[in-house]
Amino acid sequence: MPRVRHVVLAYITHADRLLVFAHPDFPEAGIQVPGGAVKEGEKPDEAIMREAFEETGLEGLELQSYLGDHDVYVEARDEVYHCRFYHLTYHGCPPVRWRHDETDPADGSPGPITFEFFWVRLPDEVPALSGEQDAMLPELLDSLPPE
Repeated sequence: MPRVRHVVLAYITHADRLLVFAHPDFPEAGIQVPGGAVKEGEKPDEAIMREAFEETGLEGLELQSYLGDHDVYVEARDEVYHCRFYHLTYHGCPPVRWRHDETDPADGSPGPITFEFFWVRLPDEVPALSGEQDAMLPELLDSLPPE
């Protein structure tokens, strides 16, 4: 029976843009959104705020809503990632592109891991996201105010 890992994922928006990132040192990991593992005894809504800050370095992120769950089976690890998706917003003046190091990787590997962040316009510029991380994009789009 596969092990279940509880994961939180953040769709961080700024106006009509979504924050995504690539791994400069591991391009095979694909394009992703911020997120990570829920720690023992941690509430998911606390985990998403911690993970979003740790991965992006952005201060002042605001939790808007919980969007839903999606399970992903990772055959190589015989694990099911039970993913909880959240919508967060950023109201500051973010850089167009930046790098930030994750110093506490959830997989236990030695850090740091460098992420390269950039914004894409919703919905048309959003690339395919790895690991089914785009599963709740329709719910995100439905939750945004009309243009």
